[in-house]
Amino acid sequence: MNEHRRAVIVAARRTAVAPRGGALSHLQADELAAPVLKALVKDAAIPLDRVDHVVLGNALYGGGNPARLAALRASLPESVPSLTLDTQCCSGLDAILTGAQLIEAGAADCVLAGGTESFSRAPIRMRRPTASGEKAVPYDRPAFAPPPFEDPDLSKAAAKLAVRYGLTRKAQTLFAQTSHAKALSAAPKLEQHFVSDNALMPGRDGFTRPLNIQTGLRAPVLAGTEEFGLSAATIACEADGAAGVLLMSDQMASALSCPGLRILGGMRRGGDPGDPALVPVAAAKALLSKLNMTVADLTAVELMEAYASQAMATQEDLSLDPARLNLLGGALARGHPIGASGAILVVQLFEVFRTQKNATEAAQSRAMALIAAAGGLGSAMVVERF
Repeated sequence: MNEHRRAVIVAARRTAVAPRGGALSHLQADELAAPVLKALVKDAAIPLDRVDHVVLGNALYGGGNPARLAALRASLPESVPSLTLDTQCCSGLDAILTGAQLIEAGAADCVLAGGTESFSRAPIRMRRPTASGEKAVPYDRPAFAPPPFEDPDLSKAAAKLAVRYGLTRKAQTLFAQTSHAKALSAAPKLEQHFVSDNALMPGRDGFTRPLNIQTGLRAPVLAGTEEFGLSAATIACEADGAAGVLLMSDQMASALSCPGLRILGGMRRGGDPGDPALVPVAAAKALLSKLNMTVADLTAVELMEAYASQAMATQEDLSLDPARLNLLGGALARGHPIGASGAILVVQLFEVFRTQKNATEAAQSRAMALIAAAGGLGSAMVVERF
């Protein structure tokens, strides 16, 4: 790796996020991503042929390399290589980290990276028969860990976490209520930068709403006990959406006078597949140690809210300041398009920096994106203003 090269995020965009079966249900994952890629190139004001690589995360596709499909739909040159990767919820953030590593290694100067997901259009999954006369067997999800490792249902794992940390239904609901309130407050600014390729793409996140504690507590328990259980109010809904960034080497960004966010470092970690929610804690600690930083140095943290209990436990373990957490609202307020969610966190950080009013404070700001995935994976990234 060339230690003198760094990747800079010079543009960041996303679609609105819509619940499964909602306003984006007519679009495949690559159709969601293509207008995002187009918008990023336009925002950076560069020719399409300056893009060296496309890297997109996706978790529910049935093959076909969605990154390549999206790149061609976005009118990128046929010569631009495209890579789709799957680390489940980490996919979008891992795609950005992979793009940054291509730049840092000198293998590229300009990369489009992010994630895309359509729960609505995902293939129906079935296992082929093993013998003549047998029928194919449908399944909801593949295994995330083989025997003898635990491979728990993620909702059940999050419910156990709630009991372990003493996170009551009411506490979880209050956390979700705050997420919705932040998202509602930020919506007018966020929606100015949503990608809407045509009249059929919504201009707002479809799940965000005023959530009061009484309504939240009336939601039935979907996993866990009555006292510490998880409900529809405290689990991020299945959703469709796409998000991405345009990465440049710092030399290219400087030459083109493109401001943005410099990626100071990234970290991926594996951990216990039976306790997947807390793996990012190790990733965050390792990355901060590598950068000689502490959480006190972070002015903003984008933490994935797949479950309120998971986000709250991570917040506790890392001693994260609630006043600096998910400033524009989290996934509990918008939904969880799995392969895109990690990239959405980075787009949200870009928006946080864009909206900072104090120039001195903004220049000194450093921020982190942090996400967990099924199977015991976690990823973290730290950025600063460039």
